[in-house]
Amino acid sequence: MLDVVVLVSGGGTNLQALIDAVESGAVANTKLAGVISNNRNAYALQRAEDNGIPGICISPKEFASREEFNERFLDAVDTLQPDLIVLAGFLVVIPPAMIEKYRNRIINIHPSLIPSFCGTGYYGLKVHEAALKRGVKVAGATVHFVDEGTDTGPIILQKAVEVVQGDTPEVLQRRVMEQAEWKILPQAVGLIAAGRVKVEDGRVFIRE
Repeated sequence: MLDVVVLVSGGGTNLQALIDAVESGAVANTKLAGVISNNRNAYALQRAEDNGIPGICISPKEFASREEFNERFLDAVDTLQPDLIVLAGFLVVIPPAMIEKYRNRIINIHPSLIPSFCGTGYYGLKVHEAALKRGVKVAGATVHFVDEGTDTGPIILQKAVEVVQGDTPEVLQRRVMEQAEWKILPQAVGLIAAGRVKVEDGRVFIRE
């Protein structure tokens, strides 16, 4: 059984996609062991409560220093004993000590086809605003392992989504979520739970 902890800052639509996939059996051999948010008002915490998943809020604002927060944050994660950590719209920098401890056991969903529109400053609507400004014809989403860089870890899955003439950032964001994010995030977790994902020389290989 793969114990998964989800880190999320906002509404938790990707969390919901995971909850639905686990409950339906589409993602097998997986248990959602906990949800951690830095935002006490995040609707994701309500989603966790509604589905009987332990939910915790740990905010950097509640600590005197980032170092103190990082220590307590890592303690909270460790307490849940995750096999896999999923960043599903988590807007807090992951402490280097946590990346090292959970090497190749932290994944992130990003709303673009990396390496396009990724890195520092590219999150949420900003990604889609930049894509539309550039005039791309194809958008999409990427699931990747987390390393010390921003959106630089080994890519697990990507899915392309068509950009339609007249799209606004909000409309494109919704289409990318529905057609890509909510599909490939559960798929990636399922592949990991099945032991089919291997990282070698900075690249991901998926066994048949």
